Amino acid sequence: MKQIEKVSVVSTGSVSIHPEHVADSGKSLYWWLFTSRRWTEPLPINVYVIEHSDGLVLFDTGQDRASITDPGYFPGGITGLMYDRLARFDIAPEQTLTAQLASIGYDIQDVRTAVISHLHQDHIGGLRELTGAEIIVSRREWETLGESHPEMKGLLRKHIELPGLKWRFVDPEPLADSSIAPFTSGHDLFGDGSMMLLPTPGHTPGSLSMLVRSEGGTPLLMVGDTTYDADLLEAGRVPGVGERERLIETTAMVNQLRERQPGLTVLAAHDPGAVAALAVARRDLTPA
Repeated sequence: MKQIEKVSVVSTGSVSIHPEHVADSGKSLYWWLFTSRRWTEPLPINVYVIEHSDGLVLFDTGQDRASITDPGYFPGGITGLMYDRLARFDIAPEQTLTAQLASIGYDIQDVRTAVISHLHQDHIGGLRELTGAEIIVSRREWETLGESHPEMKGLLRKHIELPGLKWRFVDPEPLADSSIAPFTSGHDLFGDGSMMLLPTPGHTPGSLSMLVRSEGGTPLLMVGDTTYDADLLEAGRVPGVGERERLIETTAMVNQLRERQPGLTVLAAHDPGAVAALAVARRDLTPA
């Protein structure tokens, strides 16, 4: 297993969503989306930065600041109203992906690989800044772009299918690694076991999580929007957006993995506790 030199997290702004979004309330999505008057406190839009001996890797790319400065960023009509009701963003000029990477000592051109957990707007916002990187997404997730009414499903094709990007689509392959059970398939990013892409469908059909491991270090599982709070995931609570039965199945699998890998730290895209959790895990990520 090759060396993970460092793992960091940056935030491309914050987002407020409805509490029913964070934890399933049993109500229909469109009911709470258009009737709920409650919003969460601002949540981070996390991008995880992994310094691997083979190059710099991102897990997700955050939200594009153009989403709050460009009146034409979102579609119009009823679809645009849906986006307006779904989330409220706050993104300062210094919270672009390029600026956030610079704040921790990296140039955007240092990025070799960006793994996209899924193609919703707040995970693909940095794509236009990553023309020098290979962009990895699950093939199943990419196929959703060609299904009916993608914009109604949170997929903004004009901000995804950008010229100059180098996409690579991955399919789950059988993995002979008993330590990641109950997962039996995935994709070994560098072929060294240090970064394993695991299929975690539910929030979207092709959602990916990434298991990051180093010899003797605390394992990290970056889960995108499989949960919005690691404590809720541990309790078996699922978000209110996605295919509920698949989310329940995926949540159970992640919790089984936690049991098999003591100390496994779950890092979600919008969990306010992720920064502190990573700080604790990072103390023993690289063994002496």
